[in-house]
Amino acid sequence: MKKTVVIGASTNPSRYSYAASHSLTDHGHEIVPISIKKGSVAGKDILNIQDRPEIDDVDTVTMYVGYRNIIAYHDYIVSLKPERIIFNPGSENPELKKLAQSDGIETIEACTLVMLSVGNY
Repeated sequence: MKKTVVIGASTNPSRYSYAASHSLTDHGHEIVPISIKKGSVAGKDILNIQDRPEIDDVDTVTMYVGYRNIIAYHDYIVSLKPERIIFNPGSENPELKKLAQSDGIETIEACTLVMLSVGNY
């Protein structure tokens, strides 16, 4: 299945990134949760984005962080070399989108939860 980096992962059940982490796992996808917050979600420890952890074989990055809070990490996200980046509602980012596309990374403005529920993830 598709290894997915969840940027903006949360331990808070009311957050969409929490729901997406669980839904991805339930659908058989490996997740790598990343955030500035500590904890675990869907059985995985959340990695600190400030450490810019190395992650291999990334298929998808799904974004749950607003533009202003992720600017410093644009190059890091592109360095993960994902096949695609999904910008969930509220995480739209024209600058990162352009940077990713110039590096051959597909960008999608969509909802990961909806994509999973309709079978087009």
